[in-house]
Amino acid sequence: MSATSRNNSVTLTTLQEIKRRGEKFACLTAYDACFSTILSEAGVHVILVGDSLGMVLQGHDSTLPVTMKHMIYHMECVKRGNRGSLLVADLPFMSYSSETQTLENCAALMRAGAQMVKLEGGAWIANTTRLLAERGIPVCAHMGLTPQSVNRIGGFHVQGRDTNQAQTIIEEALLLQEAGASILLLECVPRSLGKTITEQLDIPVIGIGAGPDTTGQIMVLHDVLGVSPITPKFVKNFLAESTSGIPGAITAYVEAVQSGAFPAPQHCFN
Repeated sequence: MSATSRNNSVTLTTLQEIKRRGEKFACLTAYDACFSTILSEAGVHVILVGDSLGMVLQGHDSTLPVTMKHMIYHMECVKRGNRGSLLVADLPFMSYSSETQTLENCAALMRAGAQMVKLEGGAWIANTTRLLAERGIPVCAHMGLTPQSVNRIGGFHVQGRDTNQAQTIIEEALLLQEAGASILLLECVPRSLGKTITEQLDIPVIGIGAGPDTTGQIMVLHDVLGVSPITPKFVKNFLAESTSGIPGAITAYVEAVQSGAFPAPQHCFN
């Protein structure tokens, strides 16, 4: 599927078919209607309304201050601008600590326009994942570096370099798939681990700093455009090479992901 030929809305079935064919799909964050339109018209398959807005929009040093009120507002904005991308919303910090709270918050995000929710964690979110899946709410499980746990893990560090830790991530990824997760997002893990998990799971795996072998790639919009205050190893500024402004940069990102040109070796952890 080219970046310019998609006429129908992207669904989970679309992403599963891409995985089955051994192809790639592109994901980006967005937080408003204007960029939502640009991204979806450029062929971005999945738009994530991420709690990363706490850092790139609000100026915080982590995602922890983001609230459900913030997430609902930005989800509503992105929904209005979307032209066919699959919309995913983050459940912010401490918004899924009980069954009742989780269901109420997910319902609010789905009413605002989300078609899937993303939550961070390993084995401990298996019951929550099962709960949501049984009630028809698709789940993207986020493993590896989980920014909401930054204080526990002691900063933004690569996860899974230790053999035992890598094996734990693999086992918990399989557990979350069994619990009903529709997608797994892997952040900041060695390339070899990203490849192993992608091969072992039946569901699509989206990577950010997880190597080129995952089914999909995701980046924060501000990183793609080179306007983030920090530039992690896995980031590439696509605007710097664009001859047609922001839409050209987004299209170049989608094409680079689909062709396998991005991420290149310099964007990966060994």
